[in-house]
Amino acid sequence: MDLPTSDAASKPVVIHPLWLRVVHWLNALAVLMMVASGWRIYNASPLFAFEFPGDITLGGWLGGALQWHFAAMWLFGFNGLIYLLLNWLTGRFKEKYWPLSFTALVRDLAQALRGRLQHADLRHYNMVQRMAYGFVMFDGVLLTISGLVLWKSVQFPLLRELLGGYDTARYLHFLAMASLMGFVVLHVVMVALVPKTLLAMIRGR
Repeated sequence: MDLPTSDAASKPVVIHPLWLRVVHWLNALAVLMMVASGWRIYNASPLFAFEFPGDITLGGWLGGALQWHFAAMWLFGFNGLIYLLLNWLTGRFKEKYWPLSFTALVRDLAQALRGRLQHADLRHYNMVQRMAYGFVMFDGVLLTISGLVLWKSVQFPLLRELLGGYDTARYLHFLAMASLMGFVVLHVVMVALVPKTLLAMIRGR
């Protein structure tokens, strides 16, 4: 059997293609803008007995926050659509996220909680990553649908009824946002624990 040459052995392995890195960082920007402006919008009519500190919100006042939110909405929506389409067209969905296994999820989750989950090959997602990324994609769709109901309730009556009405859509939108922020916090913690994942998302290899 022929051994690999030194050039082949030293050739960098592509982890994330350029299109994936672009949509990833654009999505991070869109989420930051939407969440910060969304907190300011929430403060104008709180659902619960608390408000977000004004210093961590975006927009300055309700009108400004709405403008920021709607601007970021288009970026989030179109960028998310491009992400889903390219994942499907390139076969990345099947390659990265399939098959799913509840048994493997329990095993990998137990290893993650003990700090023993391996990340030797960044080209392959473990079951925790597959489930987490799958969940955040679903959560993004729920954010978009509930956001459409809040933005254009009269124009989307079917969506409004499917979500249980305007008021229910507000709660769903808030809970979807909270779930997204929970994912972001967990994602940042995991990146801090395995910093080479950040380098791969910047450099692609």
